[in-house]
Amino acid sequence: MRHPQRPVPPPDDAEPLPVRGNLPAELNAFVGREDELAEIDTLLRGSRLVTVAGVAGVGKTRVAARVATLAEKRYCDGVWLAELSSVHDPGLLEHALMEALGLIDQTSRPPRVTLAEHCARRRLLLVIDGFEHLVDACAPLVRDLLRRAPGLQVLAAGRRPLRVDGELVYPLAPLTEDDALDLFTARAAAVRPRFRLADTGRETARELCRRLDGIPLALELAAGRLRALTTEQVLQRLDDRFRLLTGGSPSALPRHRTLRTAIGWSHELCAPEERLLWARLSVFAGQFDLEAVEYICSGSGLPADSVLDVLDELLAQSVVVREDTAAGSRYRLLDTVREYGAQWLRATGDAERLRRRHRDWYLGLATWCELDWFSPRQAEVAARIDSELPNLRRAMECSLESADEVHLAQYLAGTLWFYWAGCGHLSEGRHWLEHVLEEDTPYDHSRLKALWVLGYVAVLQGDPVGAVSALQECREEGERSGDAAAVAYAVHRTGCLSIVTDDPVRAEELLRDALARYREIGELNSNVLMAQVELGMAVAFRGDLEAAAAICAEVREICEDHGERWALAYALYVLGYAALESGSTGRARRMLGEALSIAHTFHDLLGTVLALELLALITAVEGDALEASTLHGAADRIWPSVGLPLFGSAHYGRPRADCEKRARAELGDARYETQRRAGRLLEPADAVARALRTGADGSSASEQDPGEDGGAEGAPAGGTHGGGGGTRRPAASRTAGRGGPELG
Repeated sequence: MRHPQRPVPPPDDAEPLPVRGNLPAELNAFVGREDELAEIDTLLRGSRLVTVAGVAGVGKTRVAARVATLAEKRYCDGVWLAELSSVHDPGLLEHALMEALGLIDQTSRPPRVTLAEHCARRRLLLVIDGFEHLVDACAPLVRDLLRRAPGLQVLAAGRRPLRVDGELVYPLAPLTEDDALDLFTARAAAVRPRFRLADTGRETARELCRRLDGIPLALELAAGRLRALTTEQVLQRLDDRFRLLTGGSPSALPRHRTLRTAIGWSHELCAPEERLLWARLSVFAGQFDLEAVEYICSGSGLPADSVLDVLDELLAQSVVVREDTAAGSRYRLLDTVREYGAQWLRATGDAERLRRRHRDWYLGLATWCELDWFSPRQAEVAARIDSELPNLRRAMECSLESADEVHLAQYLAGTLWFYWAGCGHLSEGRHWLEHVLEEDTPYDHSRLKALWVLGYVAVLQGDPVGAVSALQECREEGERSGDAAAVAYAVHRTGCLSIVTDDPVRAEELLRDALARYREIGELNSNVLMAQVELGMAVAFRGDLEAAAAICAEVREICEDHGERWALAYALYVLGYAALESGSTGRARRMLGEALSIAHTFHDLLGTVLALELLALITAVEGDALEASTLHGAADRIWPSVGLPLFGSAHYGRPRADCEKRARAELGDARYETQRRAGRLLEPADAVARALRTGADGSSASEQDPGEDGGAEGAPAGGTHGGGGGTRRPAASRTAGRGGPELG
């Protein structure tokens, strides 16, 4: 088997490139390991796959992140960290890597294909951390990506190698005695700002570091105890605990036993209620918040009103880590600490009760978020679900373990429709929806909801066969059981399918039927507004622009009353389409600019590319064929991640075809293709920024026309898409909002 190619590093004097990626900022100083960092960096310069391996707590994650940070400027497409410790289902591995890379693919393609295509044309470093429990799935995935993406390098951190051809393994040893002392001193000073090591205290601390074998996690746990103890007392108590807690497998490495001892010793030094909370916190996956802790972990031995104080003690002792996120203050347990707590929780016999309590909390959270989606808090809801996704996954996994509780998993997967469809997670949504529907369960409301949501996701992915199957089953069983809401949603989403398959007459019939059903049952939410938007588009496709604008103007008013942004983006899209068709390019640009801002903020590729296509046409109509060609090319780059361009629809495709016709006529085939290729090189975020700048101040964002001395050129076209004249006018609001991923 051919080994991966050695990457060619850029010259040392090369101009630094803009850095992209998602590496978190370091919250405290990195201490020591200069030699190890240099050695790993040397390996990374000569191999496409380097794995930093070592025992739990030895600092693999921190070292890998530090190496990646120091190497950032060598990767023009960024350094991206994928933390896999909270991913338990191998089937979600590819989704987790897509999420880490910031990829949103709403098609029905396998995620592996999307990953390979994304990496194939980029030079980037992927840092994979905490993969050891997924090694059987992770190794072939990494092998496949490396084969298909010559510009990709992988830096892995785990307790074992991946065993992939070409892999270089760097065994990470514990800290040297001097580095261990420096780390202990630095962390102790963070706990006690006036902490200083006198000569006698230095020897005591050095002995403590030796007894902890220089394992960073053990040192940090020990330093955390200095809040209440002296270094001498820590060493004395540690000595006692070593004699007590050196159990486990006789064949286990001494450092493994030492780390367990260090954690166990820290555990023993906790008060009883702190040990109890530590064990109960192990039920969480990833991050969690205070409200969840108070509900799930309170109870016998731990009153709800004492949880905050006990949690604060665990924070002070570095058992729990605090992280500030877009969703507010969050907490998490280090993996090794969580595993230790889980063992204690199982020993108490309370693990199953806590898991169900955890599941119930996240069922309630999803229910609240679905209701709050139809409000001004859509941005908060999206951020909350982003941060809670590992716990929501665990809640679905818990419910799937019992045949009597599968309906709860179906309920949860269906309730998250707004996240799957509204925040660009169609691929993972389809994974869960199909998974929870595999079990043969009664056609209750939960199963029917999962069916129509599955049909909805299939429509957005351009899978009419899958959509028809799920929606027809939902409608038939909903009619049989008398579930009027399920029938209304099935009819609605079947109307969506009709509009994207170029049957606007049938789409209008179905969407009017669905809206009547919604009114009959008193339903008003984002889905209902989207049905009105889709009706407006069907009417527009049939040529009645005035009626379409009236329908979407009503939606816009309702959205503004309720603070809704998701449906608003698509109402603005239809209004912009109607304005363009009627010759009002200035009004069309203002509406589409706002729609584009909303869609992009929501990571909504479909809404983004639809608005971008129409803005390209407006730009051509206003006479800037160069810029129109660039935006057209930028849209070309986005469509493969959404699905079949413009759904293969003649109605959706007409503005795109008109834009191309105008630009080719203005520039000629060669210049048009050159500019379009330049547009394909733009990242989606750059394309959005460019489209919003174009026309904002009466100027063009066009790049210099390749091969010409002048910039953007071409006299204003002699008409709009609808036949009237037009000149460039200022674009309106570019404020960020929230939007969703579908029209139809």
